Amino acid sequence: MSEPGPPGERPNGAPPGPGYGPQQPYQQFSQYPPWQPPVPPKRTSPAAVVLITGSVVVVIVMALAFLAWGYPGFLRDDDRASAGPASSSPTFTTPTTTAGAPSAAYTVPTIGPARMPKRSKPLADPVTCAFTPDPTSPAPKKVAPPADGPASSSGTVPVRLATSAGDIGLTLDRALAPCTVVNFVSLVQQRFYDGTSCHRLSVTSGLQMLQCGDPVGDGTGGPGYSIRDELFPELTYGRGILAMAKTAQPDSGGSQFFLVFGDVEISPEYTVFGSIDDAGLAVLDKVARGGIDPSRPGIGDGSGPPKIPVTFTQVTTP
Repeated sequence: MSEPGPPGERPNGAPPGPGYGPQQPYQQFSQYPPWQPPVPPKRTSPAAVVLITGSVVVVIVMALAFLAWGYPGFLRDDDRASAGPASSSPTFTTPTTTAGAPSAAYTVPTIGPARMPKRSKPLADPVTCAFTPDPTSPAPKKVAPPADGPASSSGTVPVRLATSAGDIGLTLDRALAPCTVVNFVSLVQQRFYDGTSCHRLSVTSGLQMLQCGDPVGDGTGGPGYSIRDELFPELTYGRGILAMAKTAQPDSGGSQFFLVFGDVEISPEYTVFGSIDDAGLAVLDKVARGGIDPSRPGIGDGSGPPKIPVTFTQVTTP
């Protein structure tokens, strides 16, 4: 009988089987990683919190702004529904001044009336006038516009403004602005100006005038139609000049006009159509010395309603 061979040797030279071979030491395997103590979460710095919060606020504000201005009715009224007289009815005015308050006192000029401007090239005689309906201008006093057609460009027309402050005499000059004269005479004959008041006085240097002719009384009213500008390069303004007011748009005059009693430095964009007599200038000087009524609103340029009221009791022409 043979002796068993040494450990690991197969009997009779047979190939080793699964149970044969050197004994390996026992090893323990696991599918889980070794346990580690938990790591506390990182704390967010105050700067990061502020940055994140600010970003969120900016996004919200931008979204609200987009909705507010992109969609009328969300946070604001529809512009078309909320537009008031200032937008739908532009103010008829002369240029504004940069002063924030009226001059402390008005000094009567020592010089006489300014020289009237004159066209270097006379107009044709007659000229053709046209008057355009203006539904955007409040017209509480209904009048008919003058008929379109020919108008004389020669001669003058006297007008008397009987006012609560005294009488003011005017001389309308057809050679300067024939269609404007036709319009003014038509309004006088229809008693459009009777009962209206001059709503704007300016005594600031560079714009010393009294503005009148608005049936509404706030600078927005007119006769319900507009007239064309009648301008020429030689236009100048000064004491004793009568000129038409208008909006910022050309050919937008109607019934409002201004009476110049002092220094006026404006561009030649306002139709000059006549002059003021000495007695009328004395009345205007008295009104100017009275100053502006601080209890009534102006337009923010130092001008405003006169403290001495100027209401037209009757305006007449032969």
